[in-house]
Formats: sequence, C-alpha cells, structure tokens
Amino acid sequence: MTPTPKPKRRQTKPYSPTSHSDGTIAPKPYRLISLPKQKPQLGHPIGQDQYYTDRYHGTLYLALTVQTAVHISTGVVEMGTDVKQKSIPLIKTMTQGSEGHLIIPGSSFKGVVRSAYEAITYSCLCKTKAKSHQIPNGYSECRNKTQLCAACQVFGAIDWQGLIHFTDAYCQSVGFRAGFIPSLYRPRPEEGQRYFKQGKVAGRKFYYQTIRAIEKGQQQGILVQQAAKNYSFTSQLHYRNLTIAELGTLLIVLGQDQAKYPIALKVGGGKPIGMGTMTVEVTKLEQATNLRDRYLSYQVTPNQLTGEPLQQVMQQSIQKAHQELVQAQQLQELTDVLKYPTEREPSI
Repeated sequence: MTPTPKPKRRQTKPYSPTSHSDGTIAPKPYRLISLPKQKPQLGHPIGQDQYYTDRYHGTLYLALTVQTAVHISTGVVEMGTDVKQKSIPLIKTMTQGSEGHLIIPGSSFKGVVRSAYEAITYSCLCKTKAKSHQIPNGYSECRNKTQLCAACQVFGAIDWQGLIHFTDAYCQSVGFRAGFIPSLYRPRPEEGQRYFKQGKVAGRKFYYQTIRAIEKGQQQGILVQQAAKNYSFTSQLHYRNLTIAELGTLLIVLGQDQAKYPIALKVGGGKPIGMGTMTVEVTKLEQATNLRDRYLSYQVTPNQLTGEPLQQVMQQSIQKAHQELVQAQQLQELTDVLKYPTEREPSI
C-alpha cells in the first residue's frame, strides 16, 4: 500500500527590509552616525565623595509619550490566559506593576540616552561587538577609571559609578495592547563593508523614526505586550556633580532643543519596523536650595522650577553644551535620523 504523502508545510521567512516584492532594494532602516575626526578626550572624572558647589545637582521630572508602539521584553513568553487575554495563545511580556501598569526599566531608558550622548560627544565606543583591531585608534572602551571619555564620566564605566540615575518609568494607565513583532534578521556586519571603513568601525548605528510601525503581515513572528500610541509614562532623572554643559547635553538628547534639533528617542524592540518612538517633556526641575541645610534639617524645601523659569534654565544649559561639549556635525546627523515628527515610511 502506497503511503499518503504528508502535505508540505508553508515556509515563511523572518521579516527583512532588504528588498521589495518586485525585486527592488528597500532603503536601510538605519544610518551610521560618523565618528568625530578627533578621538575622545579623556579626563579625570569628578569624585563622588561630596556635592561640589560649582556643579549642578537635582532631579528632572520627565513625561514620556509613546508615538509608535513600544515593547521592552522581559524575555518571558506566557499563555494569554496568564495576562487575562483568553483569545491569545502565547504572548511575549513586558514588565508590569502590581496594579497592571506597564513599566519601562530605568536601565533600558538610560541605555538609550547614553547611546545618543556618546554619538554627539567625544566618547569611546562602549560595549561594541566589533573586534579590537576594528576599533579606530583612541576609541576603545574606557577601562582606566582615572581617565574617562565624556560619556563615561557621566554614565559610568568599569569600576566607576556614574553621576546620573533614571527611575523606572510607570505608565499612567492600566493595561496594554497586544501587538505583533515579526521575526527579524540579526545584523550581518560580516556580509559587507557597510559597518566598516578601511577595516575600522564606520560609525554608531541608529534606526530612523517613521510615521508608524509595520503591523502584522505574512511574516512569522509573535504577539507581544506593548504600550500603544499616546500611552504616557512618567520617570525621573536624578543627577549630581554635573557641569552645566553636561546637563545641557542630556537635555539635547532628551529632545529639549526642539527649535533646531527635534529629537525623539527609540526605545525597546522592533526598531527596524518603526517601533519604539517616544517623545520627552521635562515637566519640572527640582534643585536643593542649600546642600548643607539639606542634611541638617527635615524641613528643607527644594527649589522647584516649572514654566518659564524652567525653560530659561534649560536653554542656558543647552547653550553651554553647544559651546563646550556637543559636536555639531554628529548632532545634525543624529537629528536627521531621530527627528520627530517625520514623514518617513517604514521599510516594507
């Protein structure tokens, strides 16, 4: 008796934005931000044994608004019933609070801000997967805590604690939206020279902002918990012993130099398909009125700035950043990639 042949399973491929169905090549969803011609300038970081009176200390209160769906994976896939979604078989989860609020870990947001800060200052190539012989001269990761680049002095380095701290960002509404992320190809620097120039790393990789994220199509993938468009999160950025230029550079990266450099940040997974766009608003700046009294009394009231006084302080800091720390060419390149709003369509 002749056995009945088994039906062939339909083969699907991971999503790749490299070509269209008609054979034409789609534009890359990313760009490499060039490295400054001058190598990183290393300096002795400020100590953390005291609050220095000639430096800045305080807290920025941040409101984060989702513009394209955001998903930051916990690495766990659960049954839909576990997240009160009976119609969903499996879903990749985000962190949620006890009351069902989505949470963006402070470390995740800090990493995004650090990447942009590194790109527009004289900073090392930190945590790159490139081999040591592929790193341009002077751009190796800082490993001597007495001589650090601009970014490592602020964000920290091996054996050195940074000067800033992001709290976890909490969603202001309960619940989530079930979205879809197709399977994505990993970066393939070994297949071409796009990532390299004369055998050396050509720049820092950033994904373009797009007007929307690609929705579920014919690609294989998985459902994910995500924060949908217009979801709002709140977070705080605590800082100490920053120079005014360092504070200003942080504000530029957070999109507060809107007139010239309207930057939004890309957070979480799905960046190649347009996910992860978040805009930032600084709602309040809190500064200690007297650092000595802060530790001598329970009744000290911090100085809180909002409205026009807040804008004046931020613009003064941003001006100093442009004068002393930020590299104009790299900032313009980064703005071309991260500007928002944008008319750019996602690559499909």
